[in-house]
Amino acid sequence: MKELALAFLFSMTTIYSQQTPDYRQQNFKLINPDDSPAQIISKAANVIPLPRQYNWQKLEFISFLHFGINTFTDREWGDGSEDPKLFNPSKLNARQWAKALKNAGAKMLILTAKHHDGFCLWPSKYTGHSVKNSPWKNGKGDVVREVSEACKEYGLKFGIYLSPWDRNNPDYGDSPKYNQYFRNQLKELLTNYGEITEVWFDGACGEGPNGKKQVYDWQSYYKLIRELQSDAVIFGMAPDIRWVGTESGYGRETEWSVIPVDLSRLDDEKLLSKNPLDEIYQPKDFMGEDLGSREKLNSAKGLFWYPAETDVSIRPGWFYHSGQDKEVMAPQKLVDIYFSSVGRNGVLLLNVPPDKRGLISASDSKSLNGMNRILKKTFGRNFLSDAKIKSRDMEKTFNASIITDKTAYWTTSGMRDTSSIEFVMPGIRTFDVAMLQEEIRVGQRIEKFHLDYWTGKEWINFVSGTTVGYKRLLRFNPVKAGRVRLVIERSRLNPTISNFGLFKLAK
Repeated sequence: MKELALAFLFSMTTIYSQQTPDYRQQNFKLINPDDSPAQIISKAANVIPLPRQYNWQKLEFISFLHFGINTFTDREWGDGSEDPKLFNPSKLNARQWAKALKNAGAKMLILTAKHHDGFCLWPSKYTGHSVKNSPWKNGKGDVVREVSEACKEYGLKFGIYLSPWDRNNPDYGDSPKYNQYFRNQLKELLTNYGEITEVWFDGACGEGPNGKKQVYDWQSYYKLIRELQSDAVIFGMAPDIRWVGTESGYGRETEWSVIPVDLSRLDDEKLLSKNPLDEIYQPKDFMGEDLGSREKLNSAKGLFWYPAETDVSIRPGWFYHSGQDKEVMAPQKLVDIYFSSVGRNGVLLLNVPPDKRGLISASDSKSLNGMNRILKKTFGRNFLSDAKIKSRDMEKTFNASIITDKTAYWTTSGMRDTSSIEFVMPGIRTFDVAMLQEEIRVGQRIEKFHLDYWTGKEWINFVSGTTVGYKRLLRFNPVKAGRVRLVIERSRLNPTISNFGLFKLAK
């Protein structure tokens, strides 16, 4: 065996420099009727995210702000009949929102520009049901602009929620007319407020005043977004990001980003499109516990990269209600949610609703700061930062900077889909958290792994997992050891690792 001193990570067997991948049509794969199970697995292993999907995944923790006419009516869903004069925050401070979320560790703020009640937080020229007819700033205010500018000041990405369901608009239910209205409003938001990183759609849909259910023209919405904000991801009712399936903040223990999709309608002409999936995607919720196992893939008509966003509110409701001030999630609960969302190959979307004053409450900020303190302290020291590694596969010595500056990742040589690597620390250390990351820009591949520690006589398994994806976090009973081993038991082709660490959970 050879040994290699390591600063933070490791290298083994094969090291590849992280050159920019060719993303063209790599976020999906067509499945042919005569493809064997092995061919399907090979295709699944080589589905990769688009650049916009990868950049979104790296954000890890983002925020939602539900704010609007419902804040002043003390409701969750308005009916569209509200008087705009009710909207009158006395101390609205978007900079306070951005600062609170930045201090909490969030990387993006998504604002409810329009909820189901149809009330617009910007002075839309297509409706009177907006801030322009409110007493706030004498009708001259624009919440969307203030939030957009605050995000720029504090280095946050900015996203918008625009509800397709509009209970105020008289044309809702007259599908062609309303679709044009919706596109008009979408264009306002996409052209007047700088860079938009995420456009958030839910699937709420009802009957209009004419008694007919609105039929949304999703493909036209996608086209407009791609034209005006080509780097933006679209959540929910689009093929970029999917809803995890609950509003609890908890993802699946086994969370695949590569899942089946029916691509039978993707003909040669549509394949020439810049965004082929947009042409044929039919919105739906993916609610099952098993979305991407080998069994699911074997009956697929196609595969695509469709990662999970995991949403939850810091309070029981999504909008602010004073009666819930004592029901704000504690920092420890938020940390548990972080481990169960970001730590399960998802992105955490945490809702923090401003109150009637237009401020994030002190109780919410306190919990956010407490969560961030625990996470920063937990991940402040990687116990493997000064470890040595052993592997029978070690062939060459590499400088640690190759990996610490994210210019390389580890994978096995040849066709090996299993492996193990041993870490030898300078002394006995106590840890109860493990973190693994795959290099998803070449695919999500690991299906099963476990970690062992050495007692001096034998290896003892102390934690196991299935999928890794962008990030996997595992907690376990404290382990005292100086040697540990990562064992990859099963993978779709060669596994990859871009990061690995052991930590101690802070209190």
